[in-house]
Amino acid sequence: MANQTQSPQIVFRTEGVTKVYDTGEVKVFALAGVDLQLYAGELTVLLGPSGSGKSTLLNILGGLDHATEGRVWFKDIELTKMGDRQLTRFRREYVGFIFQFYNLVASLSARENVALVTDIAPNPMTPEQALDIVGLSHRLDHFPAELSGGEQQRVAIARAIAKRPEVLLCDEPTGALDSKTGVQVLEALDRINREFGTTTAVITHAAEIRKMAHRVIRFQDGHINAVEVNETRVAPHEIEW
Repeated sequence: MANQTQSPQIVFRTEGVTKVYDTGEVKVFALAGVDLQLYAGELTVLLGPSGSGKSTLLNILGGLDHATEGRVWFKDIELTKMGDRQLTRFRREYVGFIFQFYNLVASLSARENVALVTDIAPNPMTPEQALDIVGLSHRLDHFPAELSGGEQQRVAIARAIAKRPEVLLCDEPTGALDSKTGVQVLEALDRINREFGTTTAVITHAAEIRKMAHRVIRFQDGHINAVEVNETRVAPHEIEW
């Protein structure tokens, strides 16, 4: 009997997701009927101009926002049926977020910033483990003001992964960084994806970053207008933008 290739597990699935912002005078469609699948263990890059709907979709997948219409599933759990309290629990248990701005507490050291998550997670890494993964074991007791932008972002990544999330949702994680520093952040994300199998979605407007992804999803005007598979992936240190 021939071997059958097992289909990858679908982690997120959306059907007809629409997000409308009603200002009273005009309705703005941030998303206009999006059908999407994200697969377990994949690193996916979401590309598109500002206002194309990427961040809105990521916020809905992560339980930070509600769709106006359509349905969203995390595995077999329908997120669109959840109330705010259930979504809070979903975020806490399954999702790590990384944003363009690091949101670190200025009065806490790198170790203490990561401990904010590990103190409330059910099965966390230690802050020391998480910071070692992102290459900052030598900066444990430094405060944000003593760290470069790239180092602060890697502390934010350590904080996000310390609770061992199943998915990592990253919104312009290199947006405030130069290319050289940004590559260090991408290397940390790539390592987490490879070594832990963490399903990772990265929003970026830097098109060159798409080369490190398993799949690239292109957005335009609230729609997905193309999905590409990279047969050959490029290592982060080979990327310049």
